[in-house]
Amino acid sequence: MMVNRVGLLLLAAMSSIASAAAQEMNSEKIFWRLHGEDAIVWDLQHASVLPHGDNMEMAGQNVAGIIHYEVDKGRTLRIRRDIIFPQLRTLIRTNEPDWMNYRAYLRKVYNDDVLPVITVQNRIFEPGIVDSVVINGKLNFYHGRQQGLKVIRTLMPSMTDRMFLEKWTLVNVSDSTIEATVGQTLWTKSEQGFHGTYRRDVYHDAAPTIRLKPSGKYEFAVYFTARLNDEPTVRASFKEVQAQRDAFLTTMKNNLMMRSPDSVLNTLFYFSKIRAAESIFDTKMGLIHSPGGGRYYTGIWANDQAEYSGPFFPYLGYDVGNEAALNTYRMFLKHLPPPGEKIWSSFEMNGDLPCCSKDRGDAAMLALGASQFALTSGNRKYAEELWPLIAWGINYSESKKNTDGVVTSTSDELEGRFPTGTANLSTSSLHYGALLHAATLARALGRPASISRDYNAKAKSMAEAIEKYFGAEVNGLHTYKYYKENTTLRSWICLPLVMGIENRKEGTLDALFNHLWTDNGVKIEDNPETKEAGVFWDRGTLYAFRGAFKAGAADRSLVKLQTYASRRLLGFHTPYVVEAWPEGDMAHLSAESALYCRIFTEGVLGMTPTGLHSFIMRPRIPTAWDHFELSNIKAFNTSFDVSVQRSRDRLRVRVTQQGKTIFEKSIRDGETVTISFK
Repeated sequence: MMVNRVGLLLLAAMSSIASAAAQEMNSEKIFWRLHGEDAIVWDLQHASVLPHGDNMEMAGQNVAGIIHYEVDKGRTLRIRRDIIFPQLRTLIRTNEPDWMNYRAYLRKVYNDDVLPVITVQNRIFEPGIVDSVVINGKLNFYHGRQQGLKVIRTLMPSMTDRMFLEKWTLVNVSDSTIEATVGQTLWTKSEQGFHGTYRRDVYHDAAPTIRLKPSGKYEFAVYFTARLNDEPTVRASFKEVQAQRDAFLTTMKNNLMMRSPDSVLNTLFYFSKIRAAESIFDTKMGLIHSPGGGRYYTGIWANDQAEYSGPFFPYLGYDVGNEAALNTYRMFLKHLPPPGEKIWSSFEMNGDLPCCSKDRGDAAMLALGASQFALTSGNRKYAEELWPLIAWGINYSESKKNTDGVVTSTSDELEGRFPTGTANLSTSSLHYGALLHAATLARALGRPASISRDYNAKAKSMAEAIEKYFGAEVNGLHTYKYYKENTTLRSWICLPLVMGIENRKEGTLDALFNHLWTDNGVKIEDNPETKEAGVFWDRGTLYAFRGAFKAGAADRSLVKLQTYASRRLLGFHTPYVVEAWPEGDMAHLSAESALYCRIFTEGVLGMTPTGLHSFIMRPRIPTAWDHFELSNIKAFNTSFDVSVQRSRDRLRVRVTQQGKTIFEKSIRDGETVTISFK
């Protein structure tokens, strides 16, 4: 039965209730274990906690799928496939609010009743109980023996087409030939949409009759597709789709490789590259990165795309990601408002629907993200193109300073979910970071020296204003109040550390890792009397880790990071970091995965650009680690490796550019290293 959009909202609400119960019961349990360097496995033959269910999102340029799976006490599997075709905007119902236009994606939840009926020995074949589940950039279910057959089911998106598929591999594990018949599956529905007539098809490519000798195997797939108007039915084979997905995964594995003594951190880093890079969609704006999560597609946001993921893609060296980031900044640049007016926070639904009315500090987000991207891309042409956006963002924020010298904004990126006063620490901290990076970029582009001097002077004044306006004793800690009237500890007090302001470091670290810390990371607010007492947003935790490592608290951070990473990768909801809870039901938003990777580039290594082809770094390696390495880094328009080896209280740092060592030195922990590429 089709689940309409109202039904999906109800389903999400019910799922959130179920998730709350699951959190209470299972949040400390570990279900999965590492399976090699690039996979995790849930071994159900030795599972102690059943029933259990979870969901995982995967995406390509024209499709996204959120796969919900449940295994009952008898190890029987049920799958619900929420397949979304984001570019195909639907018409909303007469009784739906106008805001539904921003979430009107063509989508349907498919249960197992769409699968073909397979008959073996005059009995309807059902796959056996589940022995294991493996996640390796695809979602794989391994079924035990049933009627002489074992089944492997693999779900994945097409990287380019409007297609999601479920591949079946049948293996004859008996001693005799098995004959199976496969019934037809042809589900079709058409409807009028915003862009024309939409048609969805479900079909398979199995032969009507299959004969399998002992140890023989047969593969086929069930395809979930959509088309617009007179477009032909998508007929790519599962072999082509799998080859595309495998090529993408190979790129993710080989670029920006992380090696540390902690295999969990390493594997979550690899998985985070996948999730950060796969959620890129083909739109009227060009290829653009979107958060996903069942709610945010074919759109860009000043925080998720401009601030979080955009600056990450040059490090990864994924051409599609760099193009998507550039298209994001270009869209905001194209829509710069008249002087004094705020910019839109987002452009959604293929860019057709801008949003929203509140100033969240978006100008500071854009100036910071665009200047970081321009520098780390190492591309002068991009930097010149984006300079007007950066300069506009800085000028706008400067115009919004109050008499105390901090930047005012209506809200922050949480958009009023928690109070922010008239001026919040986030907006001013982001503006401070933007000033520093813009000053660096101005020098790199050969702009008049007065511009860099002016931006650096403004940054110094901004740091002083942050200290005077936000610096406070909160809960007995020498840290920050988030806004003037604020009396509780808040997660975003980590932002000064991220931007390099460390004069309240110890109190802030105590606040983050003691008072605000929970089993799921840093909660938004330390206030048990409110209904939001347990609310967490992973982005706050991920920023906190980056800031803590950057500030030199590597040992303290590592303990918390290991607990957090183990829960996200191997716990009750895997395999990625998430958006928030309870809002969004811990959706696998894509940009958060980019923030996880930035813990290591900008936190552990402390990499900060000093030009289009240069950077400084201050390695902060935990004392328990004897080595740390990031290899095949693609930033600054080159390819290079950074290796750090510990020898007692010294760090041996080596930087290799395309196979040639360009820097090698023994340094103290946290000592600044300057790297320049020719």
